[in-house]
Amino acid sequence: MFYVYCLYSSKYNKIYIGFTSDLDKRLYFHNNTTNNTYTSKFRPWIIIYSEELTDKKSAMIREKQLKSARGRIFLKSFIPE
Repeated sequence: MFYVYCLYSSKYNKIYIGFTSDLDKRLYFHNNTTNNTYTSKFRPWIIIYSEELTDKKSAMIREKQLKSARGRIFLKSFIPE
């Protein structure tokens, strides 16, 4: 199984979209202080949306859809107030 997910940083009002085969491990990676990646600059992250897909190709296609303008509008409806 693969997951497409959307993270949100309320501190910086940022959204991050990605896919993975292990959602819990990936969230830990994004929030871990030892990682020096793009997402490390905007900690802490919470998952605001996720979808389970059966294969990697489907997850990659769905990730691309969610990164589109229409997809980002859809995801913004999940941002906590």
